[in-house]
Formats: sequence, structure tokens, C-alpha cells
Amino acid sequence: MAYPDIVALGEPLIELNQTRPGESSYQKGFGGDTSNFLIAAARQGASCGYLTKVGDDAFGDMFLRLWQDEGVDTSGVVVDGSAHTAVYFVTHDQTGHSFSYLRAGSAASRMAPGDFDLQRIRGARFLHVSGISQAISASACDTVFAAIDTARAAGVAVSYDSNLRLKLWPLARARAVIRETIGLSEYFLPSIEDAQALAGAQDPDAILDWCFAAGARNVLLKLGRDGVIVASNDQRQRIAGYPVDAVDATGAGDCFAGALVARLVAGDDLLAAARYANAAAALTTTGYGAVAPIPRAAQVHALLKG
Repeated sequence: MAYPDIVALGEPLIELNQTRPGESSYQKGFGGDTSNFLIAAARQGASCGYLTKVGDDAFGDMFLRLWQDEGVDTSGVVVDGSAHTAVYFVTHDQTGHSFSYLRAGSAASRMAPGDFDLQRIRGARFLHVSGISQAISASACDTVFAAIDTARAAGVAVSYDSNLRLKLWPLARARAVIRETIGLSEYFLPSIEDAQALAGAQDPDAILDWCFAAGARNVLLKLGRDGVIVASNDQRQRIAGYPVDAVDATGAGDCFAGALVARLVAGDDLLAAARYANAAAALTTTGYGAVAPIPRAAQVHALLKG
């Protein structure tokens, strides 16, 4: 049986995104960092599959239709009749965007290592996981580590986005769990804000030193509109951001990760994949919501060509 090249494990959430600061109207969409990641990878032409749980409800049905429409394999998705699909709200002001969540007790937060067919991971080329999935519950955290163990034993590369959410867990626990996971991953993809909190440092070089001391192999330090630093033990290179008319940065880091891994699977080297992902992430900030503005390959190539 053929399995997708890229498998992600994590939590999807229905998104209600404020369309203008201070207004009470919200645009319905889809979110969840690993779901966003998969859709971004699929829109770049990659073969993708999801391991997650959704509620047996209207929102769960919406997600299943979304993933199927986007070409994401859903045969690893578990429908839980005793739990709900999570929801979050995005609001905007002059300082940026902020999130409010209705996720306690959600189907995804109740995931456990025995819920999934781990053969789907063994048959992939990449496994993608995130700190959010580790933070939503102890059993979900255990599931992430079980998935990573399965991937490493099978020679499957692991990409890891810290996606630090301090509303979900205290910094000391987050730092301990994330530091452990960094050493188990081939690619670590923190935002500059996450990395500053985790490393207790502001300077990018000091942050990268902390990452490599934690066992990182390759670090892609996401700088928002300022681009990304691509680093390994023997090189550190900054790639500048692309100037665009940004309106909403929700999901931009997830788009970067999905586009990056899609291009690695396609055969790009790390720097080329990062340049492509940088352009894809810039484009996704030009519309509202985490999923709707994610670009397809033709749009990314057009931006890269200038």
C-alpha cells in the first residue's frame, strides 16, 4: 500500500477571524497549525496525510470535506463521537493578532498513542509535529513522542514547529518538552518570538547557539516580515523577507513549514526550499484567515521570479 510522503499529527480547529479591528463580524475558516501545514504542503503539490481526531459534529464534517477537497489523505483521521471539534477566535488591533480558544476536552486533545495506525508514519518520508499538540494534554504529548519514536526508528525525517502557546502550559514545562523534542528532530522551525522565550535570549546568534546546544540539526528561525535564518552547525544564512501588503499573519508560519517540507520532498536543498517557503509565507499574509490565502505553487513561483 502506498502512503503519503508527508504525514502530520496534531489538532485542527475551526477559525472565526475578525475581519476588521474593533468590529464584531467574524469570517469562518479553518485553522490548527498541523492542518494548515498539510494544506500548504498539498497546495505545493506534495502527497500528504493527517493523523488526528475530530468530533462527530458539523465542524468535524467540514474538516473532512476540506482535507478531501485539498487532496489531504483522511484515512488516518479518527472521528470521536464523545467529543467536539475545537474552535478558536482571532482578533486584531494595532499590535497584531491574538487568539482565544474553545478547545478544552476536544477530540484532538484526547488523542492517545494507541488511536492511530503508526504504519502510516513508517511509510512516509516526513513526519511533522508541533508544540501545540504537546501542550493540549498529557496524552496528546505522549502521542507526539510515540509518533516521533516511530518515525526515527523507520528513518523518517521529523520537522518540528515549537508554536509556543503559554496559555496552554507554563514556560518551564514548555521549555523542557520542546528542548527534548528539538534533539529528536531533523528540522526545527521556531518563530523569533518563540525562540526568544525558550532560549531566554534576544540575539539570533545566541538563540541559535541554544538550539544547537539542545541537539538541533537544522534550524529555520522565522523572523516574520524580516525573513528567515537558515542554520546548521557549519553555516548560518539570512534570507530576506518579501515586501507584500500584509493584512493578517495568521498561519504564516504554518504555511512556511508546509511549503518548506513540500520542497524538500521535491528534491530542493535546504536553502532553496527556505527561499520558496519564505515567499509562500509572505503571500499568505495578504488575505484573512489561516487557510484561504495559502498560495499555490504558481503564485509562489511568480513572486520568486519578481
